[in-house]
Amino acid sequence: MNDIHLGVLIAVLVILILVSAFFSSSETALISLNRYRLRHLAKRGHGGAVRAQKLLEQPDRLIGLILLGNNFANILASSIATVIGLRVFGDSGIAIATGIMTFALLIFAEVAPKTAAAISPERIAWPAAYFYTFVMRFMSPLIKLINLLANGLLFILGFNTRASNIQGLSTAELQTIVRESSHHLPEQNQSLLLSVLELEQAQVEDIMIPRAEIFGIDIDAPWDDVLSHLRTAPYSRIPVFHGSVEHTVGIINVRRLFAHLMDNSLTKSQLKRLLREPYYVPEGTPLTTQLLNFQTQNRRSALVVDEYGDVLGMVTLEDILEEIVGDFTTDPESDVDGIAPQEDGSFFLRGNVPIREINRELAIELPTQEASTLNGLIIEQLETLPMVGATVELDGVQIEVLSVRKRSVEMARLTFKMESGTP
Repeated sequence: MNDIHLGVLIAVLVILILVSAFFSSSETALISLNRYRLRHLAKRGHGGAVRAQKLLEQPDRLIGLILLGNNFANILASSIATVIGLRVFGDSGIAIATGIMTFALLIFAEVAPKTAAAISPERIAWPAAYFYTFVMRFMSPLIKLINLLANGLLFILGFNTRASNIQGLSTAELQTIVRESSHHLPEQNQSLLLSVLELEQAQVEDIMIPRAEIFGIDIDAPWDDVLSHLRTAPYSRIPVFHGSVEHTVGIINVRRLFAHLMDNSLTKSQLKRLLREPYYVPEGTPLTTQLLNFQTQNRRSALVVDEYGDVLGMVTLEDILEEIVGDFTTDPESDVDGIAPQEDGSFFLRGNVPIREINRELAIELPTQEASTLNGLIIEQLETLPMVGATVELDGVQIEVLSVRKRSVEMARLTFKMESGTP
C-alpha cells in the first residue's frame, strides 16, 4: 500500500466512507418502513416494496449482509486512514488518523445518513432493496454461515431465534393509529373507524331498551285496544305477548298490517299467522358479535335474556348501527331531555339514560362494568334502593337523586367537583 499514490488512497477512503453511509442509511430505512404501507405497496406490485418485503421476511440474513458490508468498509477505511496518517504525520499520524476517522465515520457514515433515512425511509429503502436482492444471491452462503454462528451463540445465551416476531395490533394500538392519522383521514371517517373499534368493548345490555320501556302488544287485551296500539306503534317491529314481555309469542312487522288496519279487517288469527318467532340473545354478547348474528340470522331485533331466561330488554340493529355512525333516525320515543345542561354547569339526567351515552356526551368516564344505565350505576354504588336526596360520588363527579319512581331513579343531577374542573 506504500506504493499507491496518496491521492488515490484519499479517493478510496472517501468512497469507503460513502459505502459505509449507504449501508448505515439503508439499514435504518428498511427497518423504519411502515409495515402496513409496505404490504399495501407490495400488493400493488411496487418493485422496491416487493423486494423489501422479501428481505424483511428474513431479517437475520438482511442484517448479516448489511453489517458484513458496513464493517468491511469501516475497517478498510480505518486501515487506509492509518496509512495516510503515517505518510503525512509520521508516527503521530496513527493517533491523528484515529481521531479524524472517528469523527468522520460518526458524522458522515452514521448520524447524518441514518437521520436522513429515518426522515425519508422509502427514498433510500427502495433502491437499497434492489441492491441487496442482487448481492444476496452471491453472498448467501457466507451470510448463512455468519447467521449460523450468531444464532448458535444466541441459543447458548437462552434466546429463541426461531420464535415468530410477527405481532398483531391490539384494539388500543389501532385506535392510536387512527387518531394519529387525522391529517390523512377526514374527521367523519376517523370518528367512524374509532366507533367500530370501540364496538367490541360494549355488550348488548349497554344499548338495549330496558324491559320496562319495551313497546309491545298484549294480545290478551281488548281487541280495540290492540288495533289502536298497532295503528299508533312508534316502531316497525314490535313484540307480541300474552300479559307481559316474558311470554312473547312473536315479533310483528307492522308494515305488513297496513292494508288490514286501513280497512279494519285485521283479526287475531291473521295477526298470529303474521308473527315471526322471537329471537333471543344472552346478556354479555359483544355488539360486534351481535351485529354479525343479526346478519346471519336475517334479523333486526332480539330480546336480551339473563342466565335464568328472564327478559332484560330488547336490542335492535338500528341501536348497534347508531353506536357506529351516530343517531341517523328520529326515535319518536327518544328522551330529548335525557341529558339537560343547567345554568350552574350541572346536568339533569334521566335514570334510564345509558352510561355510554352520558360518557360520550359529557366526555367523562363513568364505570360501565356492572351497570348499563344511570339508575343501575346509582343502585350499584348505593348498594340499596335509591331515595330522594341520596348522593353518589365518583371520580370527578357527584350524582344526586332528585326523584324516584317505582323504586328506580327517575331524575338525577350530575355536578362536577370543583377540583376536577368541567369537561
